[in-house]
Amino acid sequence: MTMWFQVNRAEPYRLDLQDVHDYIELDNPDAAMALLLHIEDQVDSLSDPNFPRRKGRKPGTLELVVHPNYLVVLQQTDTTVTVLNLLHVARQYP
Repeated sequence: MTMWFQVNRAEPYRLDLQDVHDYIELDNPDAAMALLLHIEDQVDSLSDPNFPRRKGRKPGTLELVVHPNYLVVLQQTDTTVTVLNLLHVARQYP
C-alpha cells in the first residue's frame, strides 16, 4: 500500500504565486490564469510519492520544475510535503 503525502502551501509560496500571476496578467490575463492552474496542478501532484522531484540546491529541500521557467522549492517528511517558494529559474538561488 502506497502512502500519499499531505501537501501544504507555505505563505511565501502563495505570495510568490500571486506575484507571478499578477505580473503575467498585465500582458495576458488568460496566460496568467493558465500558468497559475498548471502550477497548482503540479503542486497537487506532489501528494503522489512517485511524482518526480529532485534534490534541492539548499540542504534539506527538494525541487520540482513546474514549468520551463519556474520551479517550486519544497520540504518533505514521512507524511507531508510543504511547498516553500515558487522561483523563476533565472533567479539567483540560494
